[in-house]
Amino acid sequence: MYKFILLLLIIVFGCNYQSKESSFSSLKNNKGIGPISKIVFDNEINQTLANSGKKLFNQLCTSCHMIKEESVGPAIKGILDRRSPEWIMNMILNPTEMLQEDPIAKKLLAEYNNEYMYNQNLIEDEAREIIEYFRTLD
Repeated sequence: MYKFILLLLIIVFGCNYQSKESSFSSLKNNKGIGPISKIVFDNEINQTLANSGKKLFNQLCTSCHMIKEESVGPAIKGILDRRSPEWIMNMILNPTEMLQEDPIAKKLLAEYNNEYMYNQNLIEDEAREIIEYFRTLD
């Protein structure tokens, strides 16, 4: 009888662990809604891009996002561990549609008091600079 209960517990907890892993994996596999379908990072951080991205981030994003703390929006540090680079760039470039249709963005919208992320009308190169800056934070 004890062996059966032990086996049952292992199966239940093992399944729960796998489902958490699967849901985390699906977060990282979600590319979002927008023009970006694939990003490949170089092994080395491009410091020129990162510097430009830091400047853009400080000009456009710091009213809602802090690096290490939550504010009006989520903290940025570790974002590349939580979301795919494509999702992040699509959120930067296409926030309105993302907040209306992407399940992760919709959940974040509710979590952050329905504060919409403003469309800064950035071009793809500028969003890429910002994400390169994010790479320096991890």
